Amino acid sequence: MSNYHCDYQQVRESGVTVEDTDGTKIDTEGFIIPIIIPLSEVGELLANYDPASGTSPGVTYSRPLSRAILDALRRKVEE
Repeated sequence: MSNYHCDYQQVRESGVTVEDTDGTKIDTEGFIIPIIIPLSEVGELLANYDPASGTSPGVTYSRPLSRAILDALRRKVEE
């Protein structure tokens, strides 16, 4: 179903000053992990996401996305 990937060559630890999706400014140190979500999956992913629900998205959508992020983080930390 999902085909999420990480561009591992771009994963890095860095200090960043960014704007979160809610407009909050964040100045912190952390990992930057680029995730690729195929255009063909964006509609279904967003259709199954309700930002008002604490249990959304369901495991079918959240687990593969989480695994792409955590696999990249684990590999980088273990280097």
